[in-house]
Amino acid sequence: MTVLKERSQTIDVMRGITLALMIVVNMSISETLSYTQLLHAPWHGLTLTDVVFPSFLFVVGAAMSHTVEKYQGLGQAALLSKVLRRGALIFLCGYLLYWFPFFQFDAAGRLSLLPLDHTRILGVLQRIALSWAGAMLILHYGGRRGALVFCALALLASWWVMARWGDYTLTGNAGLRLDRWLLGDAHLYHGEGIAFDPEGLLGTLPAIVNVLAGYFAARLLRRHGAGYEGIAKLSLAAGLCVVAALGWSLVLPINKKLWTSSYVLCTIGIDCFVLALLSYVIDLRGQRRWTYFFAVFGRNTLFIYLLAEVGMSVLWLVHVGKPSLMEWLYAEGFQGWAGDRNGSLLFSLAFMFGCWLVGYVLDRRRIYIKL
Repeated sequence: MTVLKERSQTIDVMRGITLALMIVVNMSISETLSYTQLLHAPWHGLTLTDVVFPSFLFVVGAAMSHTVEKYQGLGQAALLSKVLRRGALIFLCGYLLYWFPFFQFDAAGRLSLLPLDHTRILGVLQRIALSWAGAMLILHYGGRRGALVFCALALLASWWVMARWGDYTLTGNAGLRLDRWLLGDAHLYHGEGIAFDPEGLLGTLPAIVNVLAGYFAARLLRRHGAGYEGIAKLSLAAGLCVVAALGWSLVLPINKKLWTSSYVLCTIGIDCFVLALLSYVIDLRGQRRWTYFFAVFGRNTLFIYLLAEVGMSVLWLVHVGKPSLMEWLYAEGFQGWAGDRNGSLLFSLAFMFGCWLVGYVLDRRRIYIKL
């Protein structure tokens, strides 16, 4: 635990908005009971939900604009130790989420550990850990120019590998082949009907570009201060990225689950625009009264995310009669009077607000949990 030091309120708010959306979309009861924009695109395409994860990576990079110099001031050995330690801890937290609740009852009623040989290795926090650590090391060893070169090469290399060793289908993509070869089917995500991990290793390479884009975007705003010039330049960059993404999508589809390079450019463009808009409203216009709700999420992000994920797992694991506690709360508390989809949305919002209350208590006590 630590006391809050100097931070960017705009970045905290964008991080908080992203986390709030992440909790809401993750609390979906089922695909049939959720609005389309609160679900991932079935394969190619883009929904609001598909923008959430890359936005989180973008904000991770934006926050790095305040920390890179501090890390570099530690010296090479200390920097490597800190980056690898923090990356490993975040990766471990993600891995433990998929192993949770760690124990099970066997057929004889005896308590035993859940087998590790079927635990998913990669995932959301794992990709955050690898992307953050990768971006930090690239900036340290290559500087800003090296980071820009990496971004171009990573997007092109990812495209080349996908086109050279596979296609853009669920069963024939190169990322699936790589993950099966290195990790095996048992350690992959099975929610797509087959062993396929949307947070696989190949997609992590262009995901680092999302982080670096956030770093460059926030650095641009810091360099120009709270003024029209920085906001205008960032808005222009947003437009160029989206146009480039749409053009590229004619040969390389926008696909979140494959994390294609066109998807990276498209989401970077959206995130640059959102950051520019927030900077205009918060920094330039000084309209801050509405920001506190999201800032609470943005100040204890990792802890609240873990709380939400564990809480959701518990709601699915505990049963009230035949249905899970998750389904029972939805049916008894929301579906009856709000309907199917509205009830699902309100249930997700209520859960998100419950997580916010925990963050609010921590913020009031100035407790900020970091790794």
